[in-house]
Amino acid sequence: MRVKICGITRVEDARFAEKAGADAIGVVVYSGGVSRRVVPLEQAREIFDAVGPFTATVAVSHTKSEEELAQIIALHPTAIQISHPFKFEKDPGVKVIRVIGRSDPLPEDCDAVIVDDSHGKGKAYNPSYALAAVKHSTIPVILAGGLTPGNVGDAIRRIHPYAVDVASGVEERPGIKDHKKIAAFITAAQEA
Repeated sequence: MRVKICGITRVEDARFAEKAGADAIGVVVYSGGVSRRVVPLEQAREIFDAVGPFTATVAVSHTKSEEELAQIIALHPTAIQISHPFKFEKDPGVKVIRVIGRSDPLPEDCDAVIVDDSHGKGKAYNPSYALAAVKHSTIPVILAGGLTPGNVGDAIRRIHPYAVDVASGVEERPGIKDHKKIAAFITAAQEA
């Protein structure tokens, strides 16, 4: 099972996540006040540079500004994760992951979707909506929302997502990751 550790704010947490087996790390930039895990662009660059070439880097943003999106793309992340239906005028040159909840239609103008009713607030996912998204989507579906080392295995066996995404479920406090929880989450996901 593929795992993304999101809301990384420190280089040491990115390096640990990679060493523990994470497939991707997420760093929040330009959140518009939505996230307590937001970091400046230079800090995002340092975090992305801390991992090797086989770990995907995901810039997570809530911005609707073309200028800010251009600055994010200039970081050369593997993907941009956004929670709104921003229409790119041209190919952004990176993968696009859209976050959707129950009231959102399945988009087709992206490379993957994250099913997360709480849009990054750590509230539990809706199993029936997640199952429907996996069943009907033509692109990879990533499951997020309330996942922890204790419940991720059951969620994977029940929903069968392409990948799982976690932030608050592996933290000591917002933005500060608990390395034991990261390792336990990745182990549980891989064993499922």
